Order: sequence, then C-alpha cells, then structure tokens
Amino acid sequence: MTNDTQATSSCCSTSAPNPSTAGNGRDNLLGGAGDMTTCPVMVGSPVNKTAAEAAGLFRDFEGQRYYFCCAGCGPAFDSDPAKYAANMA
Repeated sequence: MTNDTQATSSCCSTSAPNPSTAGNGRDNLLGGAGDMTTCPVMVGSPVNKTAAEAAGLFRDFEGQRYYFCCAGCGPAFDSDPAKYAANMA
C-alpha cells in the first residue's frame, strides 16, 4: 500500500518540513527520548531537539530554549512567548 501524501507539510500549514518526522513520514525515533520534546505552540506535536535546532526552529525565552515542530510556530511564539512557555510547564 502506498501513501501518496507524505508528511512534508507541517502542522501549521507551512511548506517547511516537520523536523520530527523522517523523510518517509514516520516519526524519527533515532533521536532517543532524551532528545525529544513537544512544541509549545502545537501542544503534543513531537519535536526532535537536534533537528529543530539545526533547522533554526527554536527560541530562547527567560533562560529556557523552546523547540518548534514547524516554521509557522516561531512567529506564533514570538507574539506571546509567556503564553506558549506556560504550555510547557
């Protein structure tokens, strides 16, 4: 069975690929649990910290680094960082 819709679009409807998924649309499990987090904007979306950092999908706020699942989440976070940071508490 072939899946014609690959996971190249993100949860935020941007054209940036989601770094938490491998090219085949499956979750990237190679990063290990210690390298995974969730997106503070799209709560529950898994994020591989290493891949997100390499893609520039992160922000620092009040001494904490927040990682995003897609390029659309950074600007949303910037609009109200305290609100989104609270999602990670």
